Amino acid sequence: MSRSYDVLIIGAGAAGLAAAAEVARAGRTALVLEARDRIGGRVWSLEEPGLPVPIELGAEFIHGRPPATFSLLRKAGISAIDAPFVRWSVQGGKLRLRGDGFLAEVQKLLRQQLAALKRKDISVEAFLARHRHALSAPARALARMRVQGYEAADPARASACAIAEDWCGEGAADAGHYRPRGGYGALLASLLGGIGAELRLRTVVRVVRWKPGSVEVEGTSRGKPFLAKAARAIITLPLGVLKLLPGAPGAVRFTPPLDEKQPALDGLACGTVIKAALRFRAAFWEELDGGRYRDATFFQSPRAAFPTFWTALPARVPLLIAWAGGPKAARMSGATKPELVRRAVTSLESIFGERARIEDQLEAAWVHDWQRDPFARGAYSYVAVGGQGAREALAAPLQDTLFFAGEATDLEGEATTVAGALQSGTRAARELLRIAARRGGRDSGRA
Repeated sequence: MSRSYDVLIIGAGAAGLAAAAEVARAGRTALVLEARDRIGGRVWSLEEPGLPVPIELGAEFIHGRPPATFSLLRKAGISAIDAPFVRWSVQGGKLRLRGDGFLAEVQKLLRQQLAALKRKDISVEAFLARHRHALSAPARALARMRVQGYEAADPARASACAIAEDWCGEGAADAGHYRPRGGYGALLASLLGGIGAELRLRTVVRVVRWKPGSVEVEGTSRGKPFLAKAARAIITLPLGVLKLLPGAPGAVRFTPPLDEKQPALDGLACGTVIKAALRFRAAFWEELDGGRYRDATFFQSPRAAFPTFWTALPARVPLLIAWAGGPKAARMSGATKPELVRRAVTSLESIFGERARIEDQLEAAWVHDWQRDPFARGAYSYVAVGGQGAREALAAPLQDTLFFAGEATDLEGEATTVAGALQSGTRAARELLRIAARRGGRDSGRA
C-alpha cells in the first residue's frame, strides 16, 4: 500500500531536515525517509553518563560564523561555545607550540599560482613537487598534513586549484571555531521539532523510479516493503552513496539512471575519516610537564597513524578525540575496533611518551570508520583534479523533478560542513517550491 505526498525527501541529515522545514513552511506535504534509526546522518552525538559534553563521532566544529548554522542556533536558543585554538605539534622529536607561519608561506604561493591553476589544474601533490624549491620542507609537510587531515583528502587526487580557492579566498581568514552547546545532535533535534513533515526511520531506499512530474520510491521500512509517491523528490544521499556502482551493497538504483550527473560525480571525491573518542580516568595531559599543556586544544604527531588529537576545551573533561583523514584513514579502514584503539593509543604515546601511561588510564573508547558506514561510504567531499564546477553540476535539478542537496552540493562556500548541508537543503527546497508554484503545484505527480 502506498500514499502520495507533494515531496519525498531521501535522508534525514542536516540537508534533509532543512529541506523538510522549508517545504513544511510552504504548506506542502512531505515524507522524509531515513535509513538509520536516528536523524543526523554524518552528525552523530552520543551522551555518556558522567561526561558533561557529548561525544561527537561525526561533525563537531562550527568553522567561522556561517549564517545558516547561527540562525538555527538562535531559533533553538542554543549558544555557540568558542573553542580555543592552541596547537602543540611533535617537531624534531619534541612537542612544541605551533604557529601559522608555514601555512602563510603556502597560502602566499597558492595566491601567486591561482591564475595558472585555473588555466590548468593539477593535484596538490604535483603542485608541491613542482614548487619544492619555493616552499620550505616544513611548509610542504604542513600542506600535506592539512590536506589529509582538515580536508580528509588524498593529496594525489585533490585539486590544487580548489584548495587554493578555499585556503586563500575571502572566507579563508581564521574566523574562529565553535561547538554548539550540547552538541550538533541537540541542534538538529531542535530542527526536527519544527519540520512539520512525516519522518520514517529505519527506511532503506532501494529504487527511485522517476519521470517528469512523478517520483516513486521503493524499499524496506522496518524490514517490510514500502512504496511512496510524490510529484518531486529531494535527494540528500551522501556523495559516497551516490558514487556506488549499480548493484553494490547499499546502492540506490535510479530508473532512469542519473547519467547526466556522472561528470559531476567524477569531479568530486569522498574524503576518508576514522574518528575515535578516548575517555580516561583523568585529563593526564593537563598535569604533564608542570601543567604546560593545560590549555592545549590540539596535539599533533604528523607521522602517527592518528596524527591529530583534540580536547573538549573550554570544558575540562578526561576526553581526547583522535582523528585520521585521507590516505592514513584509508589504509586503516576495515580494521577492528580493538586494533584502531591500539593505533590511537600508540599515536598518543608518540606525543607524550610512555611516561603518560596512556593505556593504563584508558577507561572507554568509541570508534567510527566512516568509509565502512553503509549509509555514508565516506566522510565529506572534496574537489578532484579538473573538478571545477562539479558541485554546481551535482546541485542542478533534473527535469524539474529530482532536486539535490547535501554538503557536496553547497554553492555558498560552505561545502564539507554542516552549514553547507543546511544551506543546500534550504536551496533545493526553494528551487522545488518555485517549480511547483509555476506548474500549479500539488497534483501533477500524485497518484
